[in-house]
Amino acid sequence: MIGIFDSGVGGLTVAKEIFKELPDSQIIYFGDTARLPYGTKGADFVKKYSKKITEWLLKKHCKVIVIACNTSSAWASDYLKKEFPNVPIFEMISPAIKATALATKNNRIGIIGTPGTIRSKAYEKKIQNSAKVFSQACPLFVPLVEEGLLNDKITTEAVKRYLSPLKEKGIDTLILGCTHYPLLKKEIEKYLGKKINIINPAESLAKEVKKYLEMNKIKIKKGSAHQFFFSDEPYNLEKISKACLNKKVIPIIKDPFNG
Repeated sequence: MIGIFDSGVGGLTVAKEIFKELPDSQIIYFGDTARLPYGTKGADFVKKYSKKITEWLLKKHCKVIVIACNTSSAWASDYLKKEFPNVPIFEMISPAIKATALATKNNRIGIIGTPGTIRSKAYEKKIQNSAKVFSQACPLFVPLVEEGLLNDKITTEAVKRYLSPLKEKGIDTLILGCTHYPLLKKEIEKYLGKKINIINPAESLAKEVKKYLEMNKIKIKKGSAHQFFFSDEPYNLEKISKACLNKKVIPIIKDPFNG
């Protein structure tokens, strides 16, 4: 099975792309809703719980771990790879950088994400030196998505407020550095215009997972009995799961780390 984890429900946008590339593969999803958001937490906290979740997923017989959280990818991916050297661990940042390098023509790149992701400068550290990188934290985007306000005047105003500095910088490529943000893609495109390349890291990540499994001849358990665990009752799950997966997700509420 493929283990996917996030701080909440946003990682369902990653599950969506995994299903596209590997439609027969079974997944176990864990959203740490009891401790979200990770985007405002410190590095030590994120590493601690990312490790706990990875250990838990491995006990569930997952052969591959997907970090479907940009903040965890930024703060904890290198740490997890050292802690679990024999486990294939995929994160959001490296695939997005590769896709960005192919997409940009003027080497002026925008990055939007949670405060934690932006503070980590994880994307900037991996982007080629010749590129001009402009980062913007968008803390209101996650609650807007989780409220289901995908096509609301408030969301339109938030998009304009956060993205206007990037638009003024003349970027030609924008990285959606949070798993919630693909659900705002239409609003973002409406404001920036369709000439801007919008990079959804989940798409590139899913392709990398598929390629790795094929090259290494790793067989993943097939089936549709996917399990969606959350450490606390997920807010607005029905609406978000339908937006991401076009179906209702039945949550299993379990906090293996309580206490």
